[in-house]
Amino acid sequence: MGTVVDDAASVEFHAFFERHYAELSRLAYMLTGESDAADDLAADALLALWHRWDRVRAADHPVAYARGVVANLARTRIRSAVRERRRIALFWSHREESTENPDIAGVVDVQGALRRLPFRKRACVVLRHAFDLSEKDTALALGISVGTVKSQTSKGMAELQKLLGERGVPQRVHAAMAPRAGQSGGRNR
Repeated sequence: MGTVVDDAASVEFHAFFERHYAELSRLAYMLTGESDAADDLAADALLALWHRWDRVRAADHPVAYARGVVANLARTRIRSAVRERRRIALFWSHREESTENPDIAGVVDVQGALRRLPFRKRACVVLRHAFDLSEKDTALALGISVGTVKSQTSKGMAELQKLLGERGVPQRVHAAMAPRAGQSGGRNR
């Protein structure tokens, strides 16, 4: 039998879940590029938040804390995938495969280019341009300084511009990161 405090915390967490689940799922998708994993990562993050709900609800910026948890889970997933790919590459290293004259223009799109950025640059670009977060909110979400957000975002955008080869990169990044069909992507702050 729950207490009044437990019931209040449960109601408060449920409201937080309803307000921020779609945003956290979208963030996970943009960081990993894996639509199948996005919902799982958001759910895992929210489960972790529920286990620490007393601390989270007392925090100055609970949403920033939640974004940080998603970013950390996404980083862990990406690192695991990279390690797995390396193991597979070592196993199959005796086979040489190369493509002559690849159609680079047909392969490089905004999301593909984002996946080529190092994680911190990708996270800064996604949070700043897709989620329209301020430098301060991005810093809070990632647990880094505002100066690091500025430099990583600037460097990430420069790399995207090189990869995409066009002037309108910020608009293309914002458009490419719009919620996918069937997803709600309302901005909750």
